[in-house]
Amino acid sequence: MLNFILLQASQNLTEGAKAVGKAVQPSGIELGFFDMAIKGGPIMIPIILLSFIAVFIFFDRYFAIRKAGKPAPQLMERIRKYILDGKVESAFDLCRSENSPTSRMIEKGISRIGRPMSDVTTAIENVGNLEVSKLEKGLPVLASVAGGAPMLGFLGTVTGMISAFYDMANAGNNINIGLLSSGIYQAMVTTVAGLIVGIVAYFAYNILVANVEKVVFNMEAATIEFMDMLNEPAK
Repeated sequence: MLNFILLQASQNLTEGAKAVGKAVQPSGIELGFFDMAIKGGPIMIPIILLSFIAVFIFFDRYFAIRKAGKPAPQLMERIRKYILDGKVESAFDLCRSENSPTSRMIEKGISRIGRPMSDVTTAIENVGNLEVSKLEKGLPVLASVAGGAPMLGFLGTVTGMISAFYDMANAGNNINIGLLSSGIYQAMVTTVAGLIVGIVAYFAYNILVANVEKVVFNMEAATIEFMDMLNEPAK
């Protein structure tokens, strides 16, 4: 009799453990990126568009700035040799063939040789400002993405919570998790998406700004070297 009772209790415990296991077993539902974006609601559309804009601007400017900052081998040495030898046209043609921000600045300076040094300096600075503006093209938009994407994410959070509370108010006593899930999904997903896009755009912006500063430094160094070259006493 005792053995029968113990056997029955063991069977009951086994069945109970199986039931608990089924209850806590994951449903197997996986949430992909596309499904998550849909659950984020309409706010996800501008956030995704901003991410594409940020990626395009970063790669476009990165390769353009990298190309502009690529040093021409012995450019200034060759220009110095031409100018000191009186071959101004050869120096001018050399700068034109290089086709870089630095060479275009020096080209403008060579075209002003014979005028007062202040005029040469002003001409070089004007070209330098134009070249820097070209390099910085798109950076204000990237900065706006870095600041605007998180704000759109927070806007989605607010609208999602408003939707959730609205559903709660209309449900009365029949509140359940399924009823609130859409609003909560929108609130959380838009926040995460906006922060991700904003953080990536912020780092991309700073990388590009640092690269532009390197190019500007090289341009300033070349300008100083060129002006010193013009001020050298004739031998």
